[in-house]
Parts: sequence; C-alpha cells; structure tokens
Amino acid sequence: MEYHNPVLLHPTVDGLDIKPNGVYVDVTFGGGGHAREILSRLGAHGKLIAFDQDTDALANAIDDPRFILVNENFRFLKRFLRFHGVKEVDGILGDFGVSSHQFDVAERGFSTRFEADLDMRMNQGAAFSAFDVINNYEEAHLRNVLFQYGELRAAAGMAKIICEVRREEQIKTSDQLKTALGRFLPKHRENKILAQIYQAIRIEVNQELEVLKEFLVQTLEVLKPNGRLSLISYHSLEDRLVKRFMRNGMFEGEPEKDVFGRVEVPLKPVGKFIIPTEEEIKINNRARSAKLRIAQKL
Repeated sequence: MEYHNPVLLHPTVDGLDIKPNGVYVDVTFGGGGHAREILSRLGAHGKLIAFDQDTDALANAIDDPRFILVNENFRFLKRFLRFHGVKEVDGILGDFGVSSHQFDVAERGFSTRFEADLDMRMNQGAAFSAFDVINNYEEAHLRNVLFQYGELRAAAGMAKIICEVRREEQIKTSDQLKTALGRFLPKHRENKILAQIYQAIRIEVNQELEVLKEFLVQTLEVLKPNGRLSLISYHSLEDRLVKRFMRNGMFEGEPEKDVFGRVEVPLKPVGKFIIPTEEEIKINNRARSAKLRIAQKL
C-alpha cells in the first residue's frame, strides 16, 4: 500500500535518543517509516510497539520479533501497553494529523481534491462520520465546530446555510457541501477556506483534540524518568496543546509555585521546535506545516 515519505524522519527519531535495548512506542504507525528507522537503531533486545486505528495501516506491519502493531487509537496507550506486558517505555513518537495515504484515497473523504461521500473517519469501523456532523448537528453546535476547529470567521453564516440546504435535501457528498457553501469560497481563497472547513469537520469526527489530551496525560504515566517524547503537529490547535503540556504539564493556566517560588513540572523541553527544510517540503508537500517538539521526562 502506497504511503509517502515520513515527515522529519531523522530529527523525530533522533529526538527519542534511542537506547539499543530500550522500549519505544510509535503511536501513529501509518506507512511504518518512523517505525523502521527506530527498529534500525534498536539492538536484539529492544522493542517497538506501534499503534494505528486505521485498518489500512495493517498492510504495512513489519515482520520483526521486536515489533508489535496494535490496531487501536492511541488514546488507549496505557491500556494496550499493559495488555502487552509493558509498564514503562523509554520514548514515544507521534506524527499527528492525516497520513498522505488517507489524503490520497478519494473515498476516505479527507481531501478537498476529490468528490467523495462525507466520511473523514480515521477508524473505518466507527459509526460516526462527517455526514453526521453536517446533517445532524444543530446550527449552534455546527457553528462552534467551524469556528473553534477551523478558525473560520464566517462560521455563523456557514452553519446557517448548511442547515437551510439540508432541510431540502441531505448533504451527502463533498461536492454538495462545496455547492452549499459556494458564496463563502472566493476563487482566490477557495482551497485555503475549504482546507479549514475540512479540518474542522475532521477534528470533530475523530475527536482529535480530546484524543491528544488523553494521550499526553498518559505519557507521563508510562514514560521512564529521562524518557523522551517526540511529537509532530500540523496545526496551531494541536501544537498549542503539545507546547503547553511539554512546558508545564498542563493544557491551561500555569503550575503552582512552592513557598520558595519554584515550579515543579513533569517535563523539560529539549531544544527549540524543528520545522522541515525547504528541500523536504519540495519532496513532500505534507511536511509544509509540520512542527516537531521534543521533551524529556524529569
């Protein structure tokens, strides 16, 4: 199955500071690019556990006794590590967002390039899809999704139009959605605004920000002291959560100081964030918005 080059391959795996006999987790297996690089740096007694809820990714499973692939959402990180007899790990890698493969398979409905049913499920076994968001959400709920997750200034108008159109006929396809929202899609900005609309719906369908929060909290429970987190985000909402969590172990507010004015935090950021080179972006356009952050558990 065709998957594109993994984003920021070497910086992301370098960030894990691999120990040959360590135990590592790749929570976004996809095409297995990051996983293969991790395995190439592990010794005979090292171990890699990978997660991917997308059944398409199972075709890329690696035949290696040091490797386990878990076909589950990484929000269940701790549960499935325990299931496989692992209590602590030396490092966790995550490359969030939609894989190139998911974008390139038209019927999955992730890409603005194709006519497709409204789907956008990362887990193809899930019942809830983009169709449900567009056709069943009340106007106020729909407006909030478009505004919060798509950062769309015209969210109120878009939600109103969607509700008016669907009263006459269900909106089942991406083309029907584009037609309904035509007045909000000026030619010179159509692709950018559509990308924001798709992002908002996709985040809602897959509960991406809630899943990310659940995952980040669990990393503190399973990482060994000095264990590393190496995480790639693709939009500001995701990156903000990762940045705040790595800085002070919280998603909002600031940690409390002790009587001496000191703050105890669970993680220490390692270096500054890393973005792809111009060369990598030319080869892999998906990399253009990637931002890698690395942290170490104290």
